[in-house]
Amino acid sequence: MIDLPFWKRKTLAEMTVAEWESLCDGCGLCCLNKIEEWDSGDIYFTSVRCKLLDGESCRCSSYENRWDFVPDCVQLTKENVPDIAWLPPTCGYRLIGEGRDLYWWHPLVSGDPETVHAAGISARGRSISETEIDIDDLEDYVVDWPLTVGEEKDEEEA
Repeated sequence: MIDLPFWKRKTLAEMTVAEWESLCDGCGLCCLNKIEEWDSGDIYFTSVRCKLLDGESCRCSSYENRWDFVPDCVQLTKENVPDIAWLPPTCGYRLIGEGRDLYWWHPLVSGDPETVHAAGISARGRSISETEIDIDDLEDYVVDWPLTVGEEKDEEEA
């Protein structure tokens, strides 16, 4: 059992800060703007990324100080992950929280932070910065690919 990687032998609550942080695959999907319908609670992803998300690396350009620039940035925690319905289906936090395993392209599995991009899972090349649009037009950028990324890969592996 000790030979198993930490994400297979620990719950989210048991992980160290470093282990927790390493569960982020660097896809950038959680940093895409979302629209929530007030009456139904339905959430829609857009292809518009947070102004701090680097469109090439899919990493926050000011991670440690992000609340100085984006006060409503949602920090994923061991406590709130189970309650965040908009986490993409490929999210490492979501997968482990649901008792599932990480995908082959996750950097912890592949050993390479580029596999998430090579597998077509990330927001790389698919998003536009919120600084480049009129926020009133956000609904024009609704997309479904953040919820379907990886489905073709799963079918190929099956």
